[in-house]
Amino acid sequence: MRFTSRFAPATTGLTLGRRDIERADSVVIVLAPEGWSDVRIEAWLDWLDALPESEGRPRPDPKGAFEGRLAAWAAGLAARGVENGLFTGVQEARVFAAELTASILLGHAAPARPRRASAPAVLDLDTAAGAAALTATTRAARAEALAGAAVEGAVAALNAVADAVARCEGPSRDCADPASNPALARAVFAARRSGCIDAEIQRAIRGERLEAPQPSTTRDPAPLVRVSRATLGQAESAAARAVLDAALTEAGVVVAFDETEAEAIADAAVAAGCAINLATLGDGDLEALARLWVTALDLMTKDDEAGRPLVLGLAGGADWLTATGETLDASGRETLAGAAAAFAAAASGVSRELGVRLGTPGERRNITLSLMHDDPELDLRLGLSGFSHAETFQTADGEVERRLRPSLAAALGAGGAAQAERRLFGRRTLVEAPGADHEVLRGLGFTDIELAAIETGLIHARTLDDAFRSPVLDPGFVHDVLGLEPDGATPLLIRLGLSPDVVEAAERYALGHPDLGDWPEAPEGLKPLLSLTPVEVDQTVRAVIAAHSDAADARPRTLDWTASADEVAALIADAVAEGVRVLALRRAPPPSIPLFDIVEPEPVSARRPETLNTAQAAPEPPPTERIVERVVERDRTRRKLPDRRKGYIQKAAVGGHKVYIHTGEYDDGELGEIFIDMHKEGAAFRSLMNNFAIAISIGLQYGVPLDEFVDAFVFTRFEPAGRVTGNDSIGSATSILDYIFRELGVSYLDRHELANADAEPLDADGLGSGKADELVPAARFISKGFARGHAPDNLVVLPFGKDREPIAPPPSVIQADACPACGDFTLQQRGGGWVCDSCGVAPSMQGG
Repeated sequence: MRFTSRFAPATTGLTLGRRDIERADSVVIVLAPEGWSDVRIEAWLDWLDALPESEGRPRPDPKGAFEGRLAAWAAGLAARGVENGLFTGVQEARVFAAELTASILLGHAAPARPRRASAPAVLDLDTAAGAAALTATTRAARAEALAGAAVEGAVAALNAVADAVARCEGPSRDCADPASNPALARAVFAARRSGCIDAEIQRAIRGERLEAPQPSTTRDPAPLVRVSRATLGQAESAAARAVLDAALTEAGVVVAFDETEAEAIADAAVAAGCAINLATLGDGDLEALARLWVTALDLMTKDDEAGRPLVLGLAGGADWLTATGETLDASGRETLAGAAAAFAAAASGVSRELGVRLGTPGERRNITLSLMHDDPELDLRLGLSGFSHAETFQTADGEVERRLRPSLAAALGAGGAAQAERRLFGRRTLVEAPGADHEVLRGLGFTDIELAAIETGLIHARTLDDAFRSPVLDPGFVHDVLGLEPDGATPLLIRLGLSPDVVEAAERYALGHPDLGDWPEAPEGLKPLLSLTPVEVDQTVRAVIAAHSDAADARPRTLDWTASADEVAALIADAVAEGVRVLALRRAPPPSIPLFDIVEPEPVSARRPETLNTAQAAPEPPPTERIVERVVERDRTRRKLPDRRKGYIQKAAVGGHKVYIHTGEYDDGELGEIFIDMHKEGAAFRSLMNNFAIAISIGLQYGVPLDEFVDAFVFTRFEPAGRVTGNDSIGSATSILDYIFRELGVSYLDRHELANADAEPLDADGLGSGKADELVPAARFISKGFARGHAPDNLVVLPFGKDREPIAPPPSVIQADACPACGDFTLQQRGGGWVCDSCGVAPSMQGG
């Protein structure tokens, strides 16, 4: 086999650059062509890492692309060709290896991974055994899918049981008892509903955890069947029912209507393959690539594989036509068909030449030459994507941006491409926007400051309303100037009175259109192509190429997961009537989110049993109360505090360390923020407490109940701790956080059980313990600055709810000891044991 240097000289102007590529466990430095994206380079690294070891492969050159690994792979194939007698000499083999490497680096072609180890079996549905086998395969696939979901749910339920025990705070015996641990009881019932037996639940209670099997990332291959059109056309036949059931699974089914088509598809499933990027080729390149890659794929095939089927997929057909000024009209389809026919003829000729040279004269060495491929990873290595008017690309500094598809830009020219980009991506400004320009916005109340912020926000906005929301626009401006309350559903401009049509026109002006399908300035020659959807373009190109391929297009048509059996049956009937070569169908995977918003019904065991003799029925038991939990989605927007707010400042000392608590309240008195100041502490500790207060304040303003914070932080233990002075409700605390949230719980939640000190003569409610005629001036509790001096001077607080006569002290005083846990002198003997009134600890001590 002789090869001329056609592609290797073109690589002399190819610039290589070093790139840092993140791998699964490391970052590697790779020498790769400039302009290739990181994901494309990583796809090539995946392919190179999966190559089998070869004794004849030479050592890579670290100065070459991919550290010479591509060139070493090509040289290994060339060495095998020398051994097989395919090349007459070493020089001929070197030219072949150089051309093969150059075709990859120039983006002309890329090899595929082996897809399957053995050809799929073909089920003959014209026989009862074949239809029964397909039905059994479908049932097994559905059972496996259900089993996987059930196992995942059961594992989650059992781990929830273990979590319910681990999160419990209390005696270990009570935590492991569903009767004493309500959270555990709920988790146990949920595990039972998931199908778990009590023995597995008991193991989870003891702390054994499970891991659900990782879902497979590879889709199960669709079964390949052969059936006559007459048999499949009978809707009530066993074959038709079996195909319908298989089409409604995620694996799907591939139906061929004659034995030759079925065998060609089966051969293509195990063939060595590559893809040719038509969009990068020039005149004469297609035939040269056919000669080069038929030879390479033959060398990649194992010697013991009889027949040697090959796949040389043609990709980038739409881009190739567009860049040359063609489109997918009748003329363009004829041009594409001619290229596919020429490539198929050239590949067949090379296959016959290989047969003559390697011992099968007069016959084509490869029994199947398929021009179809369905390999997203292969397209990624070629840098290909589905045809669309815009595409993403990676800039030199690593950013991912959008641009007009290069083939469209070449067809439109510089001026037309600029207009198309403005149409697609918008002008990113509202200056001169129809119906919503700056003058209109100024009339609605926007100032130059807000307009500048909106213009900045339009640079990265996805929708026009994104540029009119927080943080682009301050919520205070929206509320105070525009007079609007927060609303997450309706766009701001519509709420200000602009019509939806005006807002849509402004959005298209600023942010662009989804495609160029309705572009009035599009050239007449490109309008037929631009009017097609990406799916229609792909289907048209594949249909033209499939007409010249030995194997038909077996890419499945994905059905919606909600498709009914009647709809699928109609599709099958239409395909039979149209005479398609191959019918491939599969169902899209269903969403994993809940689809029903219902309340769980009452269990059957809790209902009154039905009896046949109503006269002798037992009296109906009294109704029992049932607690129905309902998840209510709360508004997650932040509730801002008023600019002038009320609150109080509490000064106290915990264990001798001064603590100031500042609170800020909403108009209704609800707590909205706290500040914590500490004196004579280290800068790190003070900063930590300040930022902790900020985090608590943000949580309160986003709707986290104060109860949750109080329950989470009371009884936390760390220094400083001990006696509290300066607070009339809190006498001791186990930490600063314990003191702070005891104080907030008492003051804002009426959680008086958190108070652990006797009230002073004038306690927190201002009533004191004196007689009713002891009036307290209101100025004692109302901020003169907050009220701006408008509070009446004669306003007083009337005591109520107190006994007029002081309660006589108890006849005896119990002496308290120091608690070994918190250090407070509040440990008293209760019955036969000791209990600390501050922290609740009951230590084991000898009674006095």
